[in-house]
Amino acid sequence: MSTTVKPRNGNLSNTLTQDSGPSSSSNSVSPSPVDSPRQSPSSTSLSSLDSNPVVSLKQSHGKLLDTYGNEFEIPDYTIKQIRDAIPAHCFVRSGARGLAYVARDIASLAATFYIFHNYVTPETISSTPIRAALWGLYTFVQGLFGTGLWVMAHECGHQSFSPSKTLNDTVGWICHSALLVPYFSWKISHGKHHKATGNVERDMVFVPKTREEYATRMGYYAHQLSEVTEETPIATLIHSIVQQLGGWLMYLSTNVTGHNHHERQIEGRGKGKRNGFGGGVNHFDPSSPLYEAKDAKLILLSDLGLAITAGILFLIGKNFGWVNLAVWYILPYLWVNHWLVAITFLQHTDPSLPHYEPESWTFARGAAATIDREFGFIGRHLLHGIIETHVLHHYVSTIPFYRADEATEAIKPVMGKHYRADVEGGSIGFIKSMWKSARMCQWVEPSEGAQGEGKGVLFFRNRNGLGQKPQKTLPPKAELVNRKIESQMFL
Repeated sequence: MSTTVKPRNGNLSNTLTQDSGPSSSSNSVSPSPVDSPRQSPSSTSLSSLDSNPVVSLKQSHGKLLDTYGNEFEIPDYTIKQIRDAIPAHCFVRSGARGLAYVARDIASLAATFYIFHNYVTPETISSTPIRAALWGLYTFVQGLFGTGLWVMAHECGHQSFSPSKTLNDTVGWICHSALLVPYFSWKISHGKHHKATGNVERDMVFVPKTREEYATRMGYYAHQLSEVTEETPIATLIHSIVQQLGGWLMYLSTNVTGHNHHERQIEGRGKGKRNGFGGGVNHFDPSSPLYEAKDAKLILLSDLGLAITAGILFLIGKNFGWVNLAVWYILPYLWVNHWLVAITFLQHTDPSLPHYEPESWTFARGAAATIDREFGFIGRHLLHGIIETHVLHHYVSTIPFYRADEATEAIKPVMGKHYRADVEGGSIGFIKSMWKSARMCQWVEPSEGAQGEGKGVLFFRNRNGLGQKPQKTLPPKAELVNRKIESQMFL
């Protein structure tokens, strides 16, 4: 049975798909390969996570409210239940089928270039404005095809492309290098993201700011956030434009939106390093705290792929003109970056999603802190369903994308109300969600009524008067006085 859950405020829309039927009795399958090429000593393997006892949820967590004001319950199922619900054939990977999709994406890129290069010319179209508009369309279309190819390399990184690790990494390295992505460097950090999704101290992608971090950045004390005026829409727009244009490059070069607890790196290489320019945290340097010493050769191989592509692009610009290079490659490349940031942002940022402090986090809870969306024909066909089946992907990332819809339906009865999907409005709704999340999801904090472990479950809040209001907290001095009074009461 599917239920549409609406937020308390009728002006805010959010569609949650809930299947409350009994758990599926489909065949159990063995664990799939791990997500990253190296197991981080600080991470936990999926197989060991399966065997962990379920934390008792009968204890009181208090009243937990998401940003919409809907009451939240902590997930209480196990990874084994999720895996057992998925039909065995969903885990079958086909190298031939994967290569066919890669060939399709490359052929689409080549055919589009051929058509525009030969038929959108001054000889065939005399009007300069019309030619300019058509070449603008070219950059958009090539951006979509390029994003599709990026997603196929993403499949390779998760070993869901084929049963062969050699084929996966070869295809992934070639495709990502062509898109100026450091394949192995991304693969390792992305694997750590999957192992710590929703953990505010270990996650690698779109880690939200805490109330204190947001307040410091804006020049306030944390207790003032419940009283400050709203952020102007123009400020939100500017932030969103900067995020969409430069977010991916900033992530690669400065680890922006990733965790900033590098001093915990097991080999000690994170001491004194921090996110940001000049902080020593990036995806290109083998000594970056994102990696271990054994990863050095893979990081250098990733850099080699970038250097080869950059050399080819330089020759194209030198021989055919830099303006042509900008139209043929750079503008489509920026479109690819835009879609990557938009997709990832909306997969992990929504008013309904929780985040967790380390003491309250488990793999099963973190994987549920994601959301599926809908992007119509473009999402399901050109982008290979990466938007529509992301929740399943975080539970079992080795399932190939062409079997993800069936696997998603299989896990819905197990997840019940913890499965989230915002599909209202289709492609237009997806675009609108970027603005909604930007306005409603500014920082995370515990619910006002949280108790015990529930204090480690964090939800988005904002200063814009949207959804659940932020907690009213005391100024630092008053807080200290109150603590002193409380301590004297027990003397």
